Amino acid sequence: MHHPDWDELALEERTAGGVSLYGSQYTDVLGCGVHKLDDLRFTTSEELAMSPPKSQGSAWGWLVTICCVALLLLAILAPRRTFTREDRVPTGKAEALASKGESTAISGVPIRAKTPQTAEEVVAGKVNEFARDRLRITRAMAKRHQAELPEEVDQFFNAVAGGRWGELNELYHRLEKIRDADDKLGSVWPPILETLLVAECAHSWPAQKLLDYGQATLGSLSPGMVYVGGTDPGRGIPTLLNETSGGERHVVLTQNALADASYLDYMRFLYGDQLSLPSEADSKQAFDAYMADAQLRLEHDQRFPDEPKQVRPGESIQFVPDADTDSSGNPKARVEVSGNVAVMSINELILQGILAKNPGMSFAVEESYPLPSTYASAVPLGPLMELRASDAQNGFTLDAAGNTMDYWRSASEQLQNDAEAPEGSEVRKSYSHMAVAQANLLTSHGYSAEAEATYRIAMELEPSNPEAVYALSTLLGQSGRLDEAQLLVNDYTRNHPDQAPPPQSTFTVGWQTPPK
Repeated sequence: MHHPDWDELALEERTAGGVSLYGSQYTDVLGCGVHKLDDLRFTTSEELAMSPPKSQGSAWGWLVTICCVALLLLAILAPRRTFTREDRVPTGKAEALASKGESTAISGVPIRAKTPQTAEEVVAGKVNEFARDRLRITRAMAKRHQAELPEEVDQFFNAVAGGRWGELNELYHRLEKIRDADDKLGSVWPPILETLLVAECAHSWPAQKLLDYGQATLGSLSPGMVYVGGTDPGRGIPTLLNETSGGERHVVLTQNALADASYLDYMRFLYGDQLSLPSEADSKQAFDAYMADAQLRLEHDQRFPDEPKQVRPGESIQFVPDADTDSSGNPKARVEVSGNVAVMSINELILQGILAKNPGMSFAVEESYPLPSTYASAVPLGPLMELRASDAQNGFTLDAAGNTMDYWRSASEQLQNDAEAPEGSEVRKSYSHMAVAQANLLTSHGYSAEAEATYRIAMELEPSNPEAVYALSTLLGQSGRLDEAQLLVNDYTRNHPDQAPPPQSTFTVGWQTPPK
C-alpha cells in the first residue's frame, strides 16, 4: 500500500557494464584499461599531412595510436550477435543444474546458482521490511495529527528491523511511559503496537512454522476477501506476510481493537479508499446498544434469580451510584461494565456494522473470542471461517462438516509429529484455538458428532487448552452426558490446576441442572 507522505527518496549511483551513469568513465572493451572519453582526440588525415615530420620513434608512436583507435572504432561499430531462443539454456535444464550447484553459461558467461535463503533469513528480511514500512506510516500519521515524535520511535523501529529483541522491548516500555504523558503519541500508537506484535511472533515462532501458518491463513482467502484476525498470531503473522509478500494484498483487521477509536483511525488511514469503516457516531451507537442490553439482562437476573442467568460468564455488569439524583433526591444508578467479554461484545457489534457497510465484500475471520452472532451465515474456510457466506444455508452440509473434522485431524497428525511444534508451544496453542472455533461453528449448525470430534482433536493438539475442555463439557452436558462432562472437567482441573476456565465459557450454565 502506498501513501504519498510515506516516500523517502534516495538516489544511488548505478553502474552497468562498467559504465557510470553519472560520469563519463567507461571500461575499454579491448582490455587496455579505463579512460576518459574526453581524453581521446581523433586526428584527421588533413591534420597529419600538415604536421611537420617527426622522429622515427614519434612516428611509431603515432602508428600505434592510430591502430588502437581503429580497433576501438571497429569494436564499437561492428554488428553484435542477437541471441535467439535457441541460444538460451532451456529453463528446465538451467534449474536442474542450479539445483545441483552447477553453473550454466551463455556464450561463455558463467551463471552462478543462488544459495536459497533459510526460513530464518526469509522471516528476518520480512520483519526488516515491515518495520521500515510501519515507520514511514507512523511518520505520515504523526504529520497528519501534527504530533512530534520522540527519538525513541525511530530507535524502536530500527531495533525491530535489526531483530534486537531486548532493545526493542526496552524502547517499547519507554514509549508507553511517553504515551501515557502525551496524548499526541497515542494518536499514532496502533502501528507501533502492531509492529511489536509482529516482532513477538517472529521471536517466539520457529521461522518455518511462522511461514506455514501464514500460508495456511492467507492461502485460504479468495481474491478481494477481507481478513479479520483475532489472536496475536492470527493477527500478527498474516499482517507481516500480507505486507511483505508478492501477490494480492488483502485488507487486514483485528476484531480485538474495533472499539478503540485510535485503531479505527489507523484503519481509515490504511484502507479508507478500500473499505467503509464505522464513524465515531457508529461506534458510539454500538456501545450504547450494548449498554442498554446489558442493563436489561442484569435487571432480569436480579428480578428472577431462579431463572437461567442472562449475564454471560466472565461479563462484569453492575449498577453503581451516579452523581445525579432522581426527583426524590435519591442517587441515580448507572450501569458499569468491564472485562474482556464486555469489550469483545462491543467489538462484535462494530464488526456487524462493518459487514453491513460493505455488502459487496467477503470476509474471513480467525476468532479470538467467539462471535456467535456471525455463525448462522458462516462456513469453514480452511482453518478460518467465511462470514456472510452466500451458500451458508445450502453449502454447509454434513459432508462439509465431515471435511472440516478431517482437516483438523490431518493438521493434528502433522503437528504432533513435528519437532518444531512440541506440546505447549505457541504453534500448538494457536492451531488448537482455531480448531475450537470451528468446532463451535459446527455446534451452532447442529453437527454435534463432528463438533465433539473436533473438540477432542483440539485437546490432543494442546492438552492445556481450557477452551476445548469447557466447550466440549458444555456440549456433553447439553446432550445429557452429565457424568462424562463432569469427569472431563475434573480431570482437566487436576492436571492443569493453574488454568482457569476461559471467561466466555458457558460451562457453568450450559449443562448444570437448573435450580428448582
